[in-house]
Amino acid sequence: MARDPDTIQREIEQARDALASTLDQLSTQANPKRLVEGAKASAVSKLNDPKVKYPLIGLAALIVLLLLRKLFS
Repeated sequence: MARDPDTIQREIEQARDALASTLDQLSTQANPKRLVEGAKASAVSKLNDPKVKYPLIGLAALIVLLLLRKLFS
């Protein structure tokens, strides 16, 4: 059964609009600045977690003490 050309044209325009919308969403999600900002926020959040923050402070203090010991011995 043959379809009406106007119907075909409308379907093509709807498909084109849907594709354009999808491409806009993908370009927004794949934006390098957005990805960097997300990674940065994730890293800051992880470093502010007390389970990570305090061991890192302890490790830094240990390294400083070892460096001072090496310098003054």
